[in-house]
Amino acid sequence: MKVVIIGGVAGGMSAATRLRRLDEHAEIVVLERGAHVSYANCGLPYYLGGVIEERDALLVQTPEALHTRFRLDVRVRSEAVAIDREARTVRVRDLESGREYEEAYDSLVLSPGARPFVPDLPGIERARTLRDVTDVDRIVADLTEGVRTAVVVGGGFIGVEAAENLRARGLDVTLVELAGQVLPPLDPEMAGPLTAELRAHGVRVELGTQLVKVSPDAVDLADGRTLPADLVLLAIGVRPDTALARAAGLETGPRGGIAVDERLRTSDPRIHALGDAAEKRDALTGEPVLIPLANLANRHGRLVADLLAGRSVAARPAAGTAVVQVFGRTAAATGWNEKRLRAAGRRHQAVHLHPGSHAGYYPGAAPIALKVLFDPDDLRILGAQAVGADGVDKRIDVIATAMAGGLTVTELADLELAYAPPYGSAKDPVNLAGMIAENAATGTDRLVQWHEAAEAQRQGTVVVDVRTPAEHASGALPGAIHVPLDELRDRSADLPSGDLIVYCQQGLRGHTAARLLTQLGRTAANLSGGYATWAAAQPSPIAA
Repeated sequence: MKVVIIGGVAGGMSAATRLRRLDEHAEIVVLERGAHVSYANCGLPYYLGGVIEERDALLVQTPEALHTRFRLDVRVRSEAVAIDREARTVRVRDLESGREYEEAYDSLVLSPGARPFVPDLPGIERARTLRDVTDVDRIVADLTEGVRTAVVVGGGFIGVEAAENLRARGLDVTLVELAGQVLPPLDPEMAGPLTAELRAHGVRVELGTQLVKVSPDAVDLADGRTLPADLVLLAIGVRPDTALARAAGLETGPRGGIAVDERLRTSDPRIHALGDAAEKRDALTGEPVLIPLANLANRHGRLVADLLAGRSVAARPAAGTAVVQVFGRTAAATGWNEKRLRAAGRRHQAVHLHPGSHAGYYPGAAPIALKVLFDPDDLRILGAQAVGADGVDKRIDVIATAMAGGLTVTELADLELAYAPPYGSAKDPVNLAGMIAENAATGTDRLVQWHEAAEAQRQGTVVVDVRTPAEHASGALPGAIHVPLDELRDRSADLPSGDLIVYCQQGLRGHTAARLLTQLGRTAANLSGGYATWAAAQPSPIAA
């Protein structure tokens, strides 16, 4: 069997090395148009910032090492320019010599990745992208002594990482994002504190505007402003690289990627596709989706190798679980966010909480903002997001695992998770999310979301702040009546008639207040996540 793999890095090299471990006799050829076939592309921003000090640390394997250990025929600077499906050949161009030749195959694996989106704007040729080692080499070469200002365009994961690391280099950094928040995969109330974190570390964040022109030492924005920019870095997103597949007549899907089945076969059964160029199946709907993540590329590379070796396996639907560092905070998410659920018209319920990363009496505990979304009918977990200084990744990983295992949101309450004071609490944040969801699902607690409070007030609902006087004085919802929780039982008769929304700082005391008032005959709802969630969603996040 002869297998030709187009594209290296995460997906292609995972397929090649796994296949060799399964089949010592297969002939395996890897064609990579870049200069490096195996490198840590997720580490590029951290090399840019000096966190990863040695460039060689990014280079996972060389063609020579791969041949020595795996007898792989790895050819860098070799671009596949055409596929003849009938003849089962690939036309290859050697980018060093310009020579072209035909390479035959029995099976073909496409892992061409994705290309950074570069808008057609005046002066855009000066802008840099950050996709591979060559890109980061160019940027580092640009950072000469006179370079003091940088504009990063795009507030997604790569843009935020680049902004942080350019700031670590000592540059004056501006982050420009067309949306009204950074990190669009998150919901606004979860992203707000991250904007504040960027600004607290000296990154200027410009939301709701976009790049329209790049000049020799500046950029122009759509709102008419001009920003100084010795360096311009584009992180607007990527597009699946499907040109080769399209030219070969392979089908593409509704999201613009190469269409594949659950066994990652294209419309030609002798050709598999994986990585950023291929569509995945969404874990919630089963519909095609693009998820350009390295962990999926690695997993699917292994899966394709298993299939080529004759094993019966299939790709699981993908939830898009991801994590990012933003200076002193971490943000992570899995599944769908609330914006997407609303746009799709999907019924959902949200719970917010702000537990500690570990036991509060053990030094170093920090709050985690955790949001879990679920279907109120069947209690299926639809997605989750978390932001905090510590312990964020493991909570999202637990919830992502629960989703993959088909657990309901209320079953999170009974998960047996490791506990010791330095690492967690007897009631882990994941357990607490399940408990809050159970209260909401059973009607024990009626929740109101941060974005619903103002409209409820306009309809005549009274908002009651049950925090301490000091907490109330530090900031409150507009028009809220202040009655501390410990006085609420005695003063409940003094509250105005009609529906009530109660809130505390994080939601727990609000739950207690709502239960008290409900049992006293009042109609009371608890503001989910309390003042901390409401404040985080405001245009200029208030310290909570």
